[in-house]
Amino acid sequence: MHEGEIEISDELVRRLISRDAPGLSDLPLSRLGESGSSNALFRLGSEHLLRLPRQPGGGNSIETEARWLAHLAPALPVPVPEVIAVGHPGFGYPERWAITSWLDGEPPSTSQPAGPVADALAGDLATFTTALHRLDVPIEAATDPTLRRYRSAQLSDIDAEIRQYLDDCRGLSDLPLDLDACLEVWSESVALPASNVQTDRWVHGDLLAENLLVRGDRLAAVLDFGGLAVGDPSVDLIVAWEVLGPDAREVFRARLGVDDLTWLRGRGWAIAIAVMTFPYYWHSMPARCHARLAMANQVLSDQRA
Repeated sequence: MHEGEIEISDELVRRLISRDAPGLSDLPLSRLGESGSSNALFRLGSEHLLRLPRQPGGGNSIETEARWLAHLAPALPVPVPEVIAVGHPGFGYPERWAITSWLDGEPPSTSQPAGPVADALAGDLATFTTALHRLDVPIEAATDPTLRRYRSAQLSDIDAEIRQYLDDCRGLSDLPLDLDACLEVWSESVALPASNVQTDRWVHGDLLAENLLVRGDRLAAVLDFGGLAVGDPSVDLIVAWEVLGPDAREVFRARLGVDDLTWLRGRGWAIAIAVMTFPYYWHSMPARCHARLAMANQVLSDQRA
């Protein structure tokens, strides 16, 4: 999936567990078929999940979760993973890795369902997002440079990169997306005034279907806080275009009570994250690209409305 990706075998994982968590070493181990792009995922027994970074430097996200997730979790309205242990490099594997709690549920559909089911999920997502963004940011987090990431910055900071991604997308002959319309939305987004609210907020940074779990019509858990950051929270609005249809999106927006500029910045982030996905993952992660394509087309549909 990545150039220079770290090889992670079942045997390696067993050796790491035996060394760093020997009390769990006899539990059944199985690699998850839906492992993410940043981490290889393994289920350990019935109650644990292992996350091993796929790329050099990925252990930084493990450390972010281990440092801050316990601080955030008590104030959040849905379960989030509990970091049970952080493992160390070894046996040729160069990164720190994590054992977390296993949370039950399924990722939500990205086909934008309609009706009360979607409205309930929209309300739950708004409740979670509001709770996260209202949490106090301790001074040690506000001054930590590792929590200042591009997804918590201003859209203008990544303008050149997104325009390059849009150009790269034009080389994908089978990408069914109006890239000229995407460029128009992006240009309008970058031209928006900077945030007029206090922007030192906690930001999930990757609030998308693959990091959510639902049971029935309700949000059951939010996963993967490796991209946790401090900054402008408008990036967390992207979930509205990937998971929700037009009516449920309005429920989400009304529950959040965000102003027009914040909403439009969120829409710009949705386009940005979609178009940066296609050139890199078009062949290696078709399911992710399908979800981002749905997100981009929902943005364009909103713009035309």
